[in-house]
Amino acid sequence: MSKIKNLLFDLGGVVIDIERQRCVDSLTALGMTNADEMIGLYRQSGPFLQLEAGALSPAEFCNAMRATMPEGVTDAHIEQAICNFIIDIPTHRLVALRQLREKYGTYVLSNTNPIMFEGIIDKLFRKEGRQMSDYFDGVTVSYRAKHNKPAPEIFEYAISTMGIRPEETLFLDDSQRNLDAAAKFGFATALVPEGGEFMDILKQLNLA
Repeated sequence: MSKIKNLLFDLGGVVIDIERQRCVDSLTALGMTNADEMIGLYRQSGPFLQLEAGALSPAEFCNAMRATMPEGVTDAHIEQAICNFIIDIPTHRLVALRQLREKYGTYVLSNTNPIMFEGIIDKLFRKEGRQMSDYFDGVTVSYRAKHNKPAPEIFEYAISTMGIRPEETLFLDDSQRNLDAAAKFGFATALVPEGGEFMDILKQLNLA
């Protein structure tokens, strides 16, 4: 770990507290019958997967979702249900990110979608009166990269657009599948377990 100059963070389950079941329950309450199949903890399917891969716009996604729901469900209903996946970003993690940025390059590589990322996630990163660019030097999200982790293309996109060298970068994610994919590119990796704190992992690795 002595060569590490950059820290690459997943968002959900690492920086952001999430709860999949809240999203599933909210969509089910709207009349959707297969929400549990579509909304996976680490990987989505159907229209949700297409939204996160940038293949559907938010409006197209809502139309596709509405096809499985009773009449009267609006875009706002669907978007709120999707955002219920997100719980919070504890302030101590925001403080930790600012402190880490003084020593390392800090970056994001996350599967997400414009409804969440440009809505609730953007709002949570403003809790300290700052914005996401105050915490990270670069951000790669799946809907802009047009690929989802663990596809190799999203790692290639992150490396090229953010200018990071894998051998100098530690990737922190809550999915071992994603970490295994990153390791093939030469990234150092660390699993953040459910309920874990990335700062505890970094301290164990003598990086914080």
